[in-house]
Amino acid sequence: MPIELPPGIDDYIEAHTSPPGSHLDDLARETADVLGRASGMLVGALEGRFLEFLVFALQPRVVVEVGTFTGYSAIAMAAALPPGGRIVTCEISETHAEIARKHIARAGFEDVITVRLGPATDTLASLDERIDFAFIDADKTNYLAYYEAILPKLATTGIMAVDNTLWSGRVADVTADDADTVALKAFNAHVVKDPRVLCAMLPIRDGVTLVRRR
Repeated sequence: MPIELPPGIDDYIEAHTSPPGSHLDDLARETADVLGRASGMLVGALEGRFLEFLVFALQPRVVVEVGTFTGYSAIAMAAALPPGGRIVTCEISETHAEIARKHIARAGFEDVITVRLGPATDTLASLDERIDFAFIDADKTNYLAYYEAILPKLATTGIMAVDNTLWSGRVADVTADDADTVALKAFNAHVVKDPRVLCAMLPIRDGVTLVRRR
């Protein structure tokens, strides 16, 4: 039986999730001050905590993130890394990378988080080791390319998490035909039919799809 949650429930959910540390609050404030409306791209407190839980459960040695933005998700994940674990995060914007590096250092994670500036496809192609956990949250039109670049390198026990797969519900709107929505519809259809993987789409924030190899 489908469950319909009332408007405003997101506030209740966030209020009953362990709050982020002050370093993440500071990062969120600076992102809003510097980038304005674009700050809506932050994963935020709930999803940040969710990613931290995934890393805590997986205890990954190598984490790859596509789309650093200003570093919130990388910092959240770094808090749960096991000894020797590290994060490689890909960012195309110098402005975003600069903010991220500053806050990564302030949080004390500069030794475990590496921000790679440039096209993510180039960074992914250069990685020659197994990926234990991957998080995709970048330009939607390239989601399938990122997925295909990561999947062959994903460990047999690894997980890929892909953000924004509900896209405010537009993926279920047959009339929505903007480039991002079309790309996400195609991505979702590809993943669920991909015989190489199992997936689960979760209604967390704007939708998070978890993927693992069969």
